[in-house]
Amino acid sequence: AGTPRHPVFVALADTVRRYNIPKEPFADLLVAFRSDVNFVGFETLDEILATYTRFSANPVGRLVLYLFGYRDEERQRLSDLVCSGLQLANFWQDVAIDLEKGRIYFPRADLRKFSVTPADLERRVASPEFLALMRHEVEISRTMLRRGAELHRIVDRRLSRDLLMFAGGGLAILNAIGRVGFDVFNRRPKLNNFDYLKLGFNALMGRSPS
Repeated sequence: AGTPRHPVFVALADTVRRYNIPKEPFADLLVAFRSDVNFVGFETLDEILATYTRFSANPVGRLVLYLFGYRDEERQRLSDLVCSGLQLANFWQDVAIDLEKGRIYFPRADLRKFSVTPADLERRVASPEFLALMRHEVEISRTMLRRGAELHRIVDRRLSRDLLMFAGGGLAILNAIGRVGFDVFNRRPKLNNFDYLKLGFNALMGRSPS
């Protein structure tokens, strides 16, 4: 209604007016909150991207672009790749944690493709089928993050460094998953001190993450 009272939302309303931010990304985040409450899983990767990361992750990147004055479709497309890729990387890092919450983010079509059932996941055994599934999902996420990271070449230098940190962080998570042999049941992949130093150095030097 344009009449906020809470100090946080008063400040947010001022920011929205000054930077001419549309209502859509905020409304999308509310959709994401509701979908979390009514979680039912996903049939395909396309469904995850269209009905989950589209609302939970991508609006955040678009809001940042608006703050820097970018409103074009191409930059938003690349931002979406970074944000969705990072969301997926977090899914694959936290497979075991999400199972404790009764949540499976693997597309059901991919589970069938690699002959992995929900019951298999519940047993938390890193079978050859499960490892193949993880490699598949990690590679898709890696491709998205690498493509999206090209956004850093066409934005303000300050934002470029942040983008390299975000995309590089997602890729570092995927590399950490590889370091544990894709067995996320027995050991949660984490970034080490070297990973953080490499992230900071690459961002400072303007290097695309790998």
